[in-house]
Formats: sequence, structure tokens, C-alpha cells
Amino acid sequence: MAENTGEVKMTPTLGLTGLTMNAMALIAPGAFLWLTFFIQATTGTTGPSMWLGIFLALLLCLATAVAYAELSKLYPGPGSSYFFAEQSFLNHEKAWKYARLSKFIVGWGSHLYYWIYPGVMVGVTGIFVGYVAGTLWPNSMSASNPGPVFMGLVAILFSLGVAYIAHRGVNGSTGVNIAINVIQISALIVFSVMALGYRMNHPPGSVAWQFDSTSGEAYPYEFATTSQVVNGTATDVITRDANMVPQPKLDASGKPVPYHIDYPYYDSTGAFQSHPNAKSVIAPHKWGWVFVQATVAILILVGFESCTALGGEAKNAKRDIPIAVILSLLIQGAFCYLFEYFATCYFLNSGYTMASAAGSAAPIGDMMIMTGDALFGQGHGRAFMLIEAVTVFLALIGTTLSCLNTGARVTYAMGKDNEVPEHFGMLHEKNLSPHRAIWTLAIISCFIGVIAVSMAFGDAAAPQDATIQALPHGLLSSFGYTTHDKMAALPNSLLTITLASNFGTFILYCLSCVICMVAYHNHPNFNMLKHFLIPLFGVLANLGCMAFYLIGPFMGYGTAKEPLLAIGIAAVWAIYGGIYFMRSSKQAGRTTLVTSRT
Repeated sequence: MAENTGEVKMTPTLGLTGLTMNAMALIAPGAFLWLTFFIQATTGTTGPSMWLGIFLALLLCLATAVAYAELSKLYPGPGSSYFFAEQSFLNHEKAWKYARLSKFIVGWGSHLYYWIYPGVMVGVTGIFVGYVAGTLWPNSMSASNPGPVFMGLVAILFSLGVAYIAHRGVNGSTGVNIAINVIQISALIVFSVMALGYRMNHPPGSVAWQFDSTSGEAYPYEFATTSQVVNGTATDVITRDANMVPQPKLDASGKPVPYHIDYPYYDSTGAFQSHPNAKSVIAPHKWGWVFVQATVAILILVGFESCTALGGEAKNAKRDIPIAVILSLLIQGAFCYLFEYFATCYFLNSGYTMASAAGSAAPIGDMMIMTGDALFGQGHGRAFMLIEAVTVFLALIGTTLSCLNTGARVTYAMGKDNEVPEHFGMLHEKNLSPHRAIWTLAIISCFIGVIAVSMAFGDAAAPQDATIQALPHGLLSSFGYTTHDKMAALPNSLLTITLASNFGTFILYCLSCVICMVAYHNHPNFNMLKHFLIPLFGVLANLGCMAFYLIGPFMGYGTAKEPLLAIGIAAVWAIYGGIYFMRSSKQAGRTTLVTSRT
């Protein structure tokens, strides 16, 4: 593998379009609507506040985006927040001595986000591919509950494949991202319009469709049931034929009883089912629920800052990066996500409830089948879903690729400064990519992705015993599933890893807002709104979301195990970072505080 033997530098090749598209690829509404809806649905009782949780996370991100945009005007260089932290303190009249300490804290903290986030992406890709495989070959794999071993293998292969693209250089990555963004946004808007049309054309009491997770199809009739004993308890079980197709309930004349739709708020046990009206979708319901949803929703909005790590490859970094930061978030967050999540939350009904979403590997895929059947006729919904799935897979490539590029470049910047092993600061001589950081991050993502899918159906997403017994048996399809009670007692691995990544995001965004205030303190271009009030809101919003990791479980909001485990992961990373910093400084003979500004 070719490496630089002399000084090899990045080549400025990216304009405003390239920078914006790289950031948009990481935000990727085409991927995250499909993937994160499932994670958000498993957060206990907080489902009714999903849309407003996303809106709160969007406000937090907009405040942080302003901070990033303003910092990139002052310091247009590679390294993103890590670079900003050093420069803002070095150029401060009184705080310059803390420049090294501040940049290490920011750089190390950002790795909790940048090094876990790609693992989340490859993990959810494993779940996504498992769902598609189960749809195509239902006798070998369950679409709703794919096998952990199969999902883990997909995660590993996907991580290595995307790393290869990133290794080839940022220009090839940008071309891929431009095409993917156009395709994914168009595809998901089409589906969102169909979901809204389904709800508007099926008032309560009208004949509609209900989804069956075992066969992976929607049907316009009531299901026949028989009473069976499952684990010692009499249970009504859907009657099926040899192909696992649910049989219709028949009326007195022997004809199938049509399914009549409704929009119940709660079921008999008090579990949220659907929104009775549009106002309910955007209502807070309980503000604690909103904060819980925001702690998950931040996953779908991060990435706008990724283009600030490409300062070394931007043609006009000072002009284009600030615009790209804000533009990418407004297009994808304020438009795509708010519209798409409103449509999907409003779609929920008695034929496909929030409980159905929590128990499926891909709720959006299920909804696509239902809306496709309703619009194109029974049996055609699956084809529509598979077409949409192709665009989602492309979006997954784009977002994982963009994240690998961003994370590797932050590690590269720290390697050049000898704050992490110096071999991370090397560029490939031909591709000019930080290849060592890329491949290291790819291997880490393999491990995190496998962990994420190992118990992706734990806790609130635990399937019922009857569902587990109906899984196709085999190493790839059923190994890892035990019983409902045992899986419900374990933390949801995907949610845990997601929250750990998100906690790192909150840390990074909070510190970035602080850095913005430091950078513009007593600066001649200081603006009270942009350089103090907006970043201050960002600091408080990020701190509030981090605090809810600890407060929420004790107040009974959402699940408890996953956020506390995420805090534990962050604490271990912080302690290890402190030990590493002190030890490496001692070995290199470096002081913690800067002794000279030159």
C-alpha cells in the first residue's frame, strides 16, 4: 500500500455543491426515515411525541450549525471542531494557554460520536438487509425479526466495502453522494405523499388493509383465529395455511369479513397505537417524552458539520463551508424529515400500530407494502417496497461513506498533531486519503455493528414467544432468539449503541457552541445574536438532552437500561482519554498548557 514518504497534502477540489452534498449524504433522510423510525418506536411509551422530538433536535442542531458556520469563517481548515478549538483559544488574549487541552478534549470527545456512529450505520444496514432477505425468502428468514448472525455478517461486509470507497479518495465519494442524494430524497417524498393519501382516503370505519408480520403482506380482510396454548397460556393465534398466509374470517354467508380501519389512541393495556388526528402528531403529549425522542432523533440530523472537516479539500473554504453547513441542515432536516415523519406518524392506524412498528425490523418497509397494495393492488406493494429499498441502500452507502470520511479526517488531524499515534496523520500517496484512519475506523465499525445487532430486539422490542417459535430455524435465521421474557430483560443493543453515539454528539455540539463564544469574545466582528445568544441556546439544549439520559429513567420516561449504559460508555471513554493524554504527554515531554503562542 503506497504511503507518503515526503510531505503530501490534500488537494482543494470541492466547491459549494460538493461540500453541501457530502454533508447531506450524512444526514440522509432516505436512510434514516427507514432505519430510525424502528429505534424511536422502541423507546417505551414515548412514541406519541416522535415528531416534536425531531423538531426539538432540529432546533438544537440549527443553533449548533450557526456556531459551526461562524467558526468556519474564522478558521477555514481541516479538522472541524478539533481545529476550531485550538485556533479559538490560541487567538484569545487570555485563554491561549489552554489551546492544547481544549483541542484534545474536543477531539477525544468527538471520537465518541465519530467512531461509534459508523458502527450504528453498518448495524442498521444489517437489519435492513435482513428485512429485505426475509421479504424475498420468507421460508429462510423472518423479515420482521432477521437472524443476528446474518445481520452481523452483513454489517462486517458493508463496513469493509464502504471503507474501500472512502480509501479511494474524496472526489469519488462526492460523485457517489450527489447521485444518492437526488435519488433518496425523491423516493422518500413519493412514499410520504402516498402515506398521507392513505390516511386521508381511509376515514374511520372504511374498508382498508391490515398488515401481517409473519407473511410480510397486507390483507383487506379480518383474520381468522384459533385458541392455542402458548407457554401454558390460552392464546388466540391467527389461522394460517401451509404457506403461512393468514386465513380470512368468514361471515354467515361464507365470505371474508372486510377489515374496517380505525385510529385508536391507546389499546386496552394503555399502549400507544395511533394518532386520532393531525394535531396529535405534532402535540407534545408529555414534555418528558419529547426529550426522550430528541435524544434518539439527534441521530438523524447529525452530519451538517461534516463538511467543516473538508476544509483542506475545499476550493473556497471561508465562503462555501458556512453556507454548506446551514443549507444541508435546512434542506434535509427542516424540509425532508419534518414532512416525512409527519406523514408516517399520521399513517399509523389499527391495521398497523406503533406496537407493530416496535416489533418490526423495518416499519417503513411494512408501511410501503400497505400503501403500495392500496394504490397498485394487492401483491404490488412488495414490489414498490423493494424499489424503495434500493434507494435506501444507496442512501446507507452515502451516509456511512460520509461519516467514515469525516471521522477519519478528525483522527488524521489529531495524528498530525501527535495527539493520537502519528501514523494516523499519514495520507495515501496516490489517493490523498487518510487511509490508516479509514481502515482503523472500518474495523471498529465491524465490531460495533455486530454488537448493535446482537440484541436489536431486546427490551421493548422483544418478540412474543409465538413469534419466536415461528421463526425459520437455522444458524443465520434464529440463533440468538431465546424467549420473550429473557429478551425483554436485556437492554436493546441497537438503542444502547445509538444513544452512546448520540451522547458523544451532544458533547461535541455543546463544546462547539462554547468554542464559538470563545472565538468571538472581544472579536471586532462580534454579533450578540450569532456569537452569544444562539450558541448559548445550543449549549443549554445539548446539556438538557444529556441530563435527560440520567433524569429520564428515574422519572419513568422511556426505557432505563439503554441510556444509563450509554452514560457508562461515555464515562469509560472519558477516563481512558484522561489517562492516555497524561501518559502520552509525559512520554513526549509535552506540557498540558501551551507555554508560547508562536
